[in-house]
Amino acid sequence: MASIVIAEDEFLIADVLAIMLEEAGHEVSTAAHGRAALAIIKGKAPDLVITDFMMPLMTGLELAQALRGDAELQQIPIILVSGAQGAIGRAHPDVFDAVLDKPYNEKTLLATVERLLQQIGKAS
Repeated sequence: MASIVIAEDEFLIADVLAIMLEEAGHEVSTAAHGRAALAIIKGKAPDLVITDFMMPLMTGLELAQALRGDAELQQIPIILVSGAQGAIGRAHPDVFDAVLDKPYNEKTLLATVERLLQQIGKAS
């Protein structure tokens, strides 16, 4: 079981994603924006972060840059899931380990999560 933090301001999407990941055997925490996610991440040091791009208070890009700038958190894999800003995410391969466009395929997302967790030795 891996610990995953989801930063998503659309509650329905966050809930569906959390249920999907919990059914896959992971422990999931959700946050409604990047700033709240950053606080959770600093407290839990999760194995993986999934973030939306456009969120209030702190975007997914700002969240990812904050994590990459933190010596204790910079190794956490980050997946960007975005409706319209996927190209921006792909332009920053230094901060995002994977970028999926919304609507993403559930199997693709789960495969991406497992691939990244396997790379850090946390695969289920």
